[in-house]
Amino acid sequence: MAELASLVQRLEVAVGRLEAMSVSDSSSGGGAVAAYIEAYDEILNGPVAWYISLSQEIGGDVQKHADMMNQAFRCQKQLLLTASSCQKPSDAILATLLQPLSKAIEQVQCFHAKNRMSPFFNHLCTVNESVPALGWVTMAPKPGLYIKEMGDAGTFYANRVLKDFREKDKKHVEWVKAYLSIWTELQNYIKQHHTTGLVWSKTGPVASASAAPPPPCAPAGGCPPPPPPGPPPPMDLEQSSRASSGDHGADARNLLFASLNKGSDITRGLKHVSDDQKTHKNPALRSQGGPGPSVRTGPKPFSSSSSSPRPAAPATATCKLSPVLELDGKKWKVENQEGEQNLVISDTELKQVVYAFKCNNSTLQVKGKLNSITVDNCKKMGLVFDDVVGIVEVINCKDIKIQVMGKVPTISINKTDGCHVYLSTDSLSCEIISAKSSEMNILVPKKDGEFTEHAVPEQFKTVWDGQKLVTTSTEIAG
Repeated sequence: MAELASLVQRLEVAVGRLEAMSVSDSSSGGGAVAAYIEAYDEILNGPVAWYISLSQEIGGDVQKHADMMNQAFRCQKQLLLTASSCQKPSDAILATLLQPLSKAIEQVQCFHAKNRMSPFFNHLCTVNESVPALGWVTMAPKPGLYIKEMGDAGTFYANRVLKDFREKDKKHVEWVKAYLSIWTELQNYIKQHHTTGLVWSKTGPVASASAAPPPPCAPAGGCPPPPPPGPPPPMDLEQSSRASSGDHGADARNLLFASLNKGSDITRGLKHVSDDQKTHKNPALRSQGGPGPSVRTGPKPFSSSSSSPRPAAPATATCKLSPVLELDGKKWKVENQEGEQNLVISDTELKQVVYAFKCNNSTLQVKGKLNSITVDNCKKMGLVFDDVVGIVEVINCKDIKIQVMGKVPTISINKTDGCHVYLSTDSLSCEIISAKSSEMNILVPKKDGEFTEHAVPEQFKTVWDGQKLVTTSTEIAG
């Protein structure tokens, strides 16, 4: 036992010497690494590496998307390295430091927009909806809450991946777990190291634009990043100093006070304008130019060309896509329809589904009996269908009207503003499930063929009854 205790003591001494040497080497190489950099590396080497590995196993568009996400995480780490050794710069320099991360996020979103026909489109949507969470470095004072909201947005499509592959390929189930764990770990990381916003160094030099890494290269087939904004116009210091000199300001003030001291005589020098010289009483003067050299009919509207150019903020590239109405396997795709009022799907089967995406000012009629219908990101769209044995989903839409001609067991309304559902006599037992939506109305038929409108509650009251929470709908007092 004495020999074992001696061995343990020697090992502790050796470990202490190795740790001291590690700190010494890191200090001589440019200063000790901040604690939150090491914690961020744990995320990169943990859930991010797990997600990248599974994406490579799946391959295809999922792997390409993961490579872009990896680049975005690397850009964020570079920004964290700058913040750990430098003080916070001005807003203009900070915008320059954020450009690589912003363009990496833009590439991820543009790849999603270019590959809507991908067999892994739900995977791409999962990443596309949550990748803005990397912008937490600009959020204050609650960046952790922002990450949670963005992560929840991606969870919706992640559940679709689970639904499609739970019984087919467990690898995709692991992929969902790995990806969602990134945002969970990142939220915990922010709570520990950046509770109220990105933490900058207090002692280092002020960060400069030269610390920003080069922006990532655009992938093949992707949208190129926008050009950098031009430099501001030079300032004429001599002219501005002459304009603001003390003598000139004193003379101007003296003239102003002298005019005010005239009292009612201040208007004596004004010339009377007769009615035949007034442009508002003689419209002909407006076209002829009036008696004078020029006649102004009102103030000029603001023109951006007369002012100095303002650099535009980088925005997600918008891609114009052609309309689609086709059967792909068991899925009817109705996409990018504009102003089409006679869209009809008639040759349907029980195993088929309908997916309508980005259709505006259009009407779709689905005949026959089929599995399910999904309306995603549509505006001012009408949907008429006969029978659905599964569910009708409305997601991220505005001003949608749905009419049920036959039967449907469930209608789900999520993140939608304005939805009118006309039920048939056979579908009165339909369940309406809503979340994060407003202006929802259900119209129930009467015996005379007219409809009675009923509003779906949007406000709720929750109380504790001593054992559990009890939630009931409430009405806003008018």
